[in-house]
Amino acid sequence: MRTSLFSMRTLVLCLAVLFCSMGVWAQGLTIICTTDVHGNYFPYDFVRNTDGKGSLARVYYYVKEQRKLNGEDNVLLLDAGDILQGQPSAYYYNFVDTTSVHICAQVMNFMKYDAAVVGNHDIETGHNVYDRWAAACNFPVLAANVVGRDGKPYWKPYVVVKKAGLRIAVFGLITPTVPRWLPERLWSGMEFRDMVQTAREYMPQMKREADVVVGVFHSGVGVVPEGGDEANMLENASLAVARRVPGFDVVFCGHDHRRADTKVVNIAGANVPVLNAGSGAEYVATATRLYRTPDGKNIIVSRDFPFSELKTTYVKADTTMHGSLVNISNREADKDFMRHFRKQIKTLKKYTQEVIGQNDATLSTRDAYFGPSDFIDYIHALQLQVSGADISFAAPLGFDSSVPAGTVRVGQMFSLYPYENMLCVMRLTGREVKEYLEYSYAGWTRCVNPASSDLNNQRLLLFRNLHPRSNPNPKDNWNLLATPSYNYDSAGGLRYVVDVSKPAGDRVVILGMADGTPFDMEREYRVALNSYRACGGGGHLTDGAHISKDELQRRIVWSTDRDLRHYLTEAIRRDGGIHAKSPKLWHFEPADVLQPLIDNDRRLLFPEE
Repeated sequence: MRTSLFSMRTLVLCLAVLFCSMGVWAQGLTIICTTDVHGNYFPYDFVRNTDGKGSLARVYYYVKEQRKLNGEDNVLLLDAGDILQGQPSAYYYNFVDTTSVHICAQVMNFMKYDAAVVGNHDIETGHNVYDRWAAACNFPVLAANVVGRDGKPYWKPYVVVKKAGLRIAVFGLITPTVPRWLPERLWSGMEFRDMVQTAREYMPQMKREADVVVGVFHSGVGVVPEGGDEANMLENASLAVARRVPGFDVVFCGHDHRRADTKVVNIAGANVPVLNAGSGAEYVATATRLYRTPDGKNIIVSRDFPFSELKTTYVKADTTMHGSLVNISNREADKDFMRHFRKQIKTLKKYTQEVIGQNDATLSTRDAYFGPSDFIDYIHALQLQVSGADISFAAPLGFDSSVPAGTVRVGQMFSLYPYENMLCVMRLTGREVKEYLEYSYAGWTRCVNPASSDLNNQRLLLFRNLHPRSNPNPKDNWNLLATPSYNYDSAGGLRYVVDVSKPAGDRVVILGMADGTPFDMEREYRVALNSYRACGGGGHLTDGAHISKDELQRRIVWSTDRDLRHYLTEAIRRDGGIHAKSPKLWHFEPADVLQPLIDNDRRLLFPEE
C-alpha cells in the first residue's frame, strides 16, 4: 500500500512536469496576502521565551512552495498593514536600534514582497519609524486615501505589476479613522479620506491600465448595522468598497483581526471575493485566477502541504478569482530564512532576555473584568506617578495577559503593555469624569436583577448574546465580549461604586478621592490616560463625556515623548521589580449576589481555570 501510494504521488508529479513541457500546464495567477503581522517575523515568542505560532518565516516556506509550483512570475505577494508594531522584534528596530536597516524591511525584501499597505499601528510608530521603513523597502507602500498638505498622495495609491502575463493593479486603502486614535504629531502632514469615494476616483484609471484590479485594505469586514448603510462604517469599510465600487476582482483586508473568506455581489452584479487572514501571520489569504488550456480545461494543483503530496483536479476554465485561507500557524519555518536572519534573532533574544527586576506575585488581566486588580492598579499607579495627575484611566489592553511571579525580563513588558501608546494628561471636570466612567461600565456590564430567582443564569459582563457558547479555541474568547477589553476603563485615584442593578448611565457613584478629600462635580481635574483614549479612541470622551473631537486636542495639557512601555521598564528597573498590590478603591454592587455571575462568566472566558 505504501509503495502504491508513493508511486501515485510520483506519477502525479511526473504528469505535471510533462504537461508543463507540452504547454498544457495551467499556471495561472496566485496572490498571497498577509495582514496584521504585528512584528511576528520569526517563529519565536520573544515575550514568553518559547517557540511561537505563525510568523513570516513560516509564510515564506509556503510562498516558496507556491513559486516553485506556479512559477516565480505567477505569484504576487502582498501585505495589508500593521506589520511594524506588536512584537519586541519590531519595537527593537523601531526605538532601540534606529540606525540599522529596519528588520521589517529586511525581511520583506528577502521574501520579495510586491507591495504593502500601511496600517494604523504602523503610523502609531511615528514618522521617524515608518518613513525610514518605507524608504528601505524594495517595493511600493500604498495608501490611496492618505494625501499630504499639497493634496497629492503621501504614499502611492496603486501600483501595476506584471505577473502571469497579466497587468495587475494593486490598490491600497487604510481606515480613515486614524486621527480619532493617534496624536496629530504621529500623522502630521496627512489627511485621511473616505475609502469608498477614493476607490471610485481611481477605478477608471486602473481599469484602463490593468487586466486585473486587486484591493488591499487595512480596514476590516465589519458588521452591517440593522437598517443601516455599511458604507457609513468608516473604520471597517472593506465590504462597502467591494460592493459599491465595481471593478475589483478580489479584495484582501485586515485591521479587525477577524478571519474572513466570503464573497459579495457588487452593484454591477459581479461576485467579489473578500479575504481577511486574521493576525499574527498564522494564516495567509490566497486568491487564484486560472488560465485556459488548449483543450479548454484548467489543471488546478492543490495548495496543500507538502509539495510531494499534490493533487490534480480538472475544472472548466474561467477568469474569476477563487479565494481561500491557508493555516500557516504550525508549518515548517523556512531554513534559508532562518539562516539569513540568525544574527538578528540572536540580537533580539539577548535584548528581550535582559533581567530588569523581580515580580512579587503573578499579575493577570483576568481579575480586571470583575473588579479592581493588581495588574490594572499597577498601571494606574505608574500613570499617576509619571504624570503627577489627580486621576488615572486604564483598561486591560490584552484580553488575557499575564506576568508570572519571579524574574522580570524586557520581553515581558510587551505582555504588561502591548501597544506603543504615549501617556497624556487632560483637563476634565468632575462631571465629565463620571460620564466617562458611566460610558465605560455601560459597555462592560449588564443590568442585573438582584431579586431574580434565577441568578445562576444571569451574567455580569456584556456578551454579544445573552447565552454565549464557549469557543473551541479559548484564545479567541475575546470575541465573545460585546465591547473589546481594551475599552474596559476603570479609574485610579478615586473611590467609587458601580451598582449594576441600576440602568446604564446611572451606575457609578463617586465617593471621593483616593486620599479621602471630596470629589467635586464642578471642579477641573488633571486626568492621565493613554494617547489612544485622549484622541477619542473608544468613544469614552466623545460619546461618553460629550467632548467634541475638535476640543480634545485643546484639553491635552501634557504628554510623554516615549511610549508607556518605556516608562514601565524604567520604573521596574528603578524599583528593583514589580511590587503591585491593589488598594481596591472601587467595587461592583450588589456584592452579595454577584459571585455566582462572576464565576459563570469567568468559566466561560477562561475555561482552563
